[in-house]
Amino acid sequence: MKKYEMLLLLNSEMTEEAREAEIKKYADIIVSMGGNVETTDKWGVKKTSYAINYKTDAFYVLVTFVANENVPKELDRVAGLSGDVLRRMITKVA
Repeated sequence: MKKYEMLLLLNSEMTEEAREAEIKKYADIIVSMGGNVETTDKWGVKKTSYAINYKTDAFYVLVTFVANENVPKELDRVAGLSGDVLRRMITKVA
């Protein structure tokens, strides 16, 4: 099992309940595939460097987790299908 970080840029216009549900969805995927979520840091709404889908700000969330190599692929796939995720990046922590 390896340690990963996933940075999500969520639509800043989402309601608090919808945002929490979106974050919980990714944590549930990690746990259901045998991983473990270490931390979930909610950075809040921040300006983006450039417009993404005509939006200039996003809600930033950093999730640190330990999982097998197939989990990041599934998280990336699910995040790519979500209309509320503006950008996502998953990296392996050394």
